[in-house]
Amino acid sequence: MFLALYVGASLVIGDFYAIPITIALVAASIWSIAIYRGHSLQERIRTFSESAGNHNILYMVWIFILAGTFASLAKGMGAVDATVRLTLVCFPAIFLAACLISMSIGTSVGTVVALTPLVVELAQSAGAPVPLYAAAVLGGAFFGDNLSFISDTTIAATRTQGCRMSDKFHANLRIALPAAVITLVIYTVIGLDSTAAVQNASFAWSDVRLVLPYLLVIGMAACGINVTVVLICGIIAALGAALPFGMTPLEAAALMGKGVESMSDLIVITLLAAGMLGIVKAAGGIDYMLSLITTRGLGYRGAQAAIAILTSCVNLCTANNTVAILTTGSLSRSLATRYGISPRRTASLLDTSSCITQCLIPFGAQTLLVSGMAEISPAAPWPYLFYPWALCLCLAGAIIIGSPRHAVRPAEFAEA
Repeated sequence: MFLALYVGASLVIGDFYAIPITIALVAASIWSIAIYRGHSLQERIRTFSESAGNHNILYMVWIFILAGTFASLAKGMGAVDATVRLTLVCFPAIFLAACLISMSIGTSVGTVVALTPLVVELAQSAGAPVPLYAAAVLGGAFFGDNLSFISDTTIAATRTQGCRMSDKFHANLRIALPAAVITLVIYTVIGLDSTAAVQNASFAWSDVRLVLPYLLVIGMAACGINVTVVLICGIIAALGAALPFGMTPLEAAALMGKGVESMSDLIVITLLAAGMLGIVKAAGGIDYMLSLITTRGLGYRGAQAAIAILTSCVNLCTANNTVAILTTGSLSRSLATRYGISPRRTASLLDTSSCITQCLIPFGAQTLLVSGMAEISPAAPWPYLFYPWALCLCLAGAIIIGSPRHAVRPAEFAEA
């Protein structure tokens, strides 16, 4: 019902953003309650509400709130602009700069918005194809989004699978880093060079304080510290870097409030999707899907491929990688448990496959943004999108080569 409403209406209208995802989810949620037979209406609503209010879901909501607060405060104090300038000075390649910026700020959309005006100017001054530079920004943005500790896709993938962010990061890095190296080599060979960016970008070392909150968050998260502690420390560090230098407490509070508000749609989507999938699970839908999939004798590698393909298909229909992860997370976890796939591996599969699809589709928010700002067709960057294809190859290789003998640490499922 959700896919029929969202995808069907979007195809008829010709705009994947004309129908809000929240409205499609509300309708699908009501439908799920209506067709859940054998129980009173009060019991059906209770099942939906208990699933939406599951402690893992509410913990995810808390993380979204803290991540939105930190991101908005950091942006408002100028940390995003300072990070962009520092990265362009230290890492002049556009693709590499986009990778590091996205990983720091935790959003592919923010990276696209920050870098696109600059790369358009660079392309025009160098007489180079604008779609080529736009594709480099898109690829780098999704590399960082896939690995960032404060990205909503990372939060969704790790919480739905019950693993630590640091574990998922290391699992992801083994897949994404080779793809990034391959892409960087290709761009270098074809002459994608942004040495002009170094001339146009400047960084005042007095602004190092603006970058420190990001470095603190990345460092603490990489050490495996609880993500809520990491984000709270990041918020405190951001306040410490902003308040003594002109920002008033009221301005800081307003920025943090906007950050929480910016996560409102994602929080509503998370709660509705969790409640709806709770009804599906209670009605036997997950078991039914598992029986259909497992009758084909998937095995360890086949189950991983099924998780990646299923997530990609949902992402193709919803044009939203976070929604795709939330939608397929429960079924993926069941498949992982049945076939002995570790939670960190499953979280990596979910995030990586959704990022590949989101980067390739011309109707994704990131592609529409970069094409609109660069005044090019949404399909124009497609021939130059080397990173998602390299990532797809690396993901396929990881699934094929990965050894089942080292797939699961028993403690991982016990903790989950």
